Amino acid sequence: MRDLLAGGAGTTRDPARRALAVRAAAGGWTAAGELPVRLVYWHGQYEGPVTLKDGRALAAGGAGTLLLSLDDSVAYDPGPGTWTATGRLLQGRRLHSLTALRDGRALAAGGVPGRQAFPQPTIDHAELLDPASGTWRATTRMTEARGGHSATVLGDGRVLVAGGQRPRSRQGMLTLATAEVFDPVHETWSATGSMTAARWDHVAVPLPGGRVLVVGGLVSTTRYGAGAALGLCEVYDPASGTWEPTGSLRAARAVHQAVPLPDGSVLAIGGEPGRAADDARLHPYSLASTEIYSVTTGVWRPGPPLPWGRAFHRAVPTADGVLVFGGTDSACLDVGFASTLLCADGARHWAPAAPLVTGRWAFGATVLGDGRVLAAGGVSRAGAAAPRTDEDVPARTAEVFTP
Repeated sequence: MRDLLAGGAGTTRDPARRALAVRAAAGGWTAAGELPVRLVYWHGQYEGPVTLKDGRALAAGGAGTLLLSLDDSVAYDPGPGTWTATGRLLQGRRLHSLTALRDGRALAAGGVPGRQAFPQPTIDHAELLDPASGTWRATTRMTEARGGHSATVLGDGRVLVAGGQRPRSRQGMLTLATAEVFDPVHETWSATGSMTAARWDHVAVPLPGGRVLVVGGLVSTTRYGAGAALGLCEVYDPASGTWEPTGSLRAARAVHQAVPLPDGSVLAIGGEPGRAADDARLHPYSLASTEIYSVTTGVWRPGPPLPWGRAFHRAVPTADGVLVFGGTDSACLDVGFASTLLCADGARHWAPAAPLVTGRWAFGATVLGDGRVLAAGGVSRAGAAAPRTDEDVPARTAEVFTP
């Protein structure tokens, strides 16, 4: 990954680029069955499927038709490649967090219940899945109702939940800076230090040594339903329970991705830049830029740019590098991209890999225990993925990428 961290662009005569193209062509996406729900739309960063300790991938909750919060819970077994319904969530929810615990259970926390409304109601309800029985049971309530928050497993197995939103009034939402920690042994929630900046729809990335980096996100404004993208970043220290500001992104971004790299640095990819730049000119399109965070200096520097901008995509680290797939352009929120990109060792740019079977955005993704990547659900509206309609077309399908 050393050359990736150097940034820059390669050429078609670059041997590393040719080798990458060969590896990319060798991998591909194959169908992985159909989700047994009509539509699963995972807008948030932390509400999509997770990989359990027993190797299965679990999906629970999300948005259905007309953004109805779902209580469906299903598991994907990568061996036979089949989906099986588990017990339903006790509380339908979307914009929640779904977290795989180290003891094999799963935690569903917070979120938005019921039908679409504004302001969006949020809940403090949390529940645990017993993988042996496939049933959910309520655990203690969170210290605060929230949706659109992050959830990160700390080095000691506890779960850090940070930020999110809750209703401010009948006219708007309040963005939260508060954070709390779930102890899976005692099943208790306790408040921890608040972030230095309120945010939701951000990305949280574990750093070497047990700290957590929070990257970008959104802050609600006083305008009806409006929000501004953030460039502000900060680091949580679990030993002291406090947050400290660190270097800001070069470009504010939301509905982006951020993944750890092998050397401990972090790669931020794409996203939505916000409604306007400092010069007041409108910038409606998704970002093609990437940035790399140095743990040593706390500074972001340019990374290898994407061929074009994308938001609502997914990115995961793999044995071959960083895989980016799906998404759409925030200017239209229409076509689900089938494009898959790989930035691998020896490359200073992104190279195309085999495309998704179904273009999709706002979907879920997780790395399976055998290193393959699962993509499931989302929205697929027009183009090759589905015929043109006046409504979002559900991508009920799932697929697996084999490097």
